[in-house]
Amino acid sequence: MELQTVDADSECPECFESVRLEAVMQHEIVQCAGCGIDLEVIELDPVSLELAPEEEEDWGE
Repeated sequence: MELQTVDADSECPECFESVRLEAVMQHEIVQCAGCGIDLEVIELDPVSLELAPEEEEDWGE
């Protein structure tokens, strides 16, 4: 099974700035240059971005 990548422009759902995506894969985390927030590539066709899930602290439990 070949991994699909895409080059595209999308819009940040937080600040609505244009985000240039180059060779991204589904579920990849990218950063918005406008506001610095982490975004997750949800879909590739058409490209869809959502806020990336927050990582929880691992306190060694």
